[in-house]
Amino acid sequence: MLTLALTHRSYCAENPSTLSNERLEFLGDSVLGLVVTDHIYASYPELPEGQLAKLRASVVNTITLAELAMSLGVGKLLRLGKGEDQSGGREKESILADALEAILGSVYVDGGWPAARKVILDLTLDSIIEAAEQPGRKDYKTQLQELTARLSLGTPVYEISGSGPDHDKRFTAITIVDGVARGHGAGTSKKRAEQVAARSAYAAVLTLLGKGESRNDQL
Repeated sequence: MLTLALTHRSYCAENPSTLSNERLEFLGDSVLGLVVTDHIYASYPELPEGQLAKLRASVVNTITLAELAMSLGVGKLLRLGKGEDQSGGREKESILADALEAILGSVYVDGGWPAARKVILDLTLDSIIEAAEQPGRKDYKTQLQELTARLSLGTPVYEISGSGPDHDKRFTAITIVDGVARGHGAGTSKKRAEQVAARSAYAAVLTLLGKGESRNDQL
């Protein structure tokens, strides 16, 4: 079951008799979402639906899941096709996140709800507690948009560009705030690049505010 959870479709393309982890990933995604939703619903009765949704999204997302997968050493255990392996597939966020969800799906199949719930909360509880202090805190695009709205700077604009072959695509993003480029980011997905650029822009705007620079002169 674990071997199946670690088998990427690129491996199956080169080994036709094998199955990929996609079905387990599909199952694990749902189990993960339900465990986290059940836990935060019971643990934070004071939070309205909107904040509960932000709290869940701060944990159940590709970036966080990929970070968890990397911390567990999932990348080095993946069964990848030669091309995917050579193009850095063991470090790609989407592949790592999907593999972790497939592993969680395999835990559910093997041990049922109690086992899956324990494993998932062991992995995510610290992130849930941290995010609960400010739901959506890790969503830098949301943070930046809220900050620029308070400062009457308008809605941030993201300019995205991609490079490289389809199997090894890299994206870069520039965050435009009030007509000025304030942040830059890069990643293996558009979402990741935008989040990094938003975080950079957020820090830049706060730095300008800390220096006491006026909006008209600097922003």
